[in-house]
Amino acid sequence: MSHDPAMIRDAVRDRYATAAREAASEQPASCCGPDVFGSGLYDTGDRDDLPDTAVLASLGCGNPTAIADLHEGETVLDLGSGGGIDVLLSARRVGPAGKAYGLDMTDEMLHLARENQAKAGLTNVEWLRGDIEAIPLPAASVDVVISNCVINLSGDKPQVLREAARVLRPGGRFAVSDVIADPGMDEATKADMAAWTGCIAGALTREEFERALAGAGLVDVEIVETHRVHTHAGSAIVRARKPEAAAG
Repeated sequence: MSHDPAMIRDAVRDRYATAAREAASEQPASCCGPDVFGSGLYDTGDRDDLPDTAVLASLGCGNPTAIADLHEGETVLDLGSGGGIDVLLSARRVGPAGKAYGLDMTDEMLHLARENQAKAGLTNVEWLRGDIEAIPLPAASVDVVISNCVINLSGDKPQVLREAARVLRPGGRFAVSDVIADPGMDEATKADMAAWTGCIAGALTREEFERALAGAGLVDVEIVETHRVHTHAGSAIVRARKPEAAAG
């Protein structure tokens, strides 16, 4: 069963606006389960270096900054940046000569992220409001695209991947944590909108993700499951690369 993309977007926005308000009041934000989603997937040192509200707002299924191999001076874009934990960690790793963008569609999360940035004292950060299906950045403007359990929430995942490829510079890297569905996910789970906004039912299978990445023009695709998040799904590290520009 398929859902209307606009209905999916509204449901996701409502759920994550609520999560932002919970985190702002210093309550643990709710997503899909504390053991397989959230701040526990980050090293203690990373968590200790960030504001409590950034940690409480973490709803991801992995730690993309740990797999992106960020370097000084690079420009990073986080798709669905939420309370900002991955943007702030990225900003520290790329240093003052680099830059970290955070893109989110939820006003409440962007407000929380800006507050967390101020608390962290980082200046090499910029927040963008918009949809991950239409990234408000020029082509070939970032070195790395990261994301943490967000692409599966989109109603048009191939378009998200095309946009990620568009904004990557030649040779740029795609390194995300996301939920990968088992091929046999039952129809009841797929049809459940609560499971959509909770990171499960909208997930692609490994083969679907590989095809969508290749369709977006990305190469060297690598998908490695890290832990189970559901009877019918697992969290995975997903890496790919934009080809270098052709000579001449």
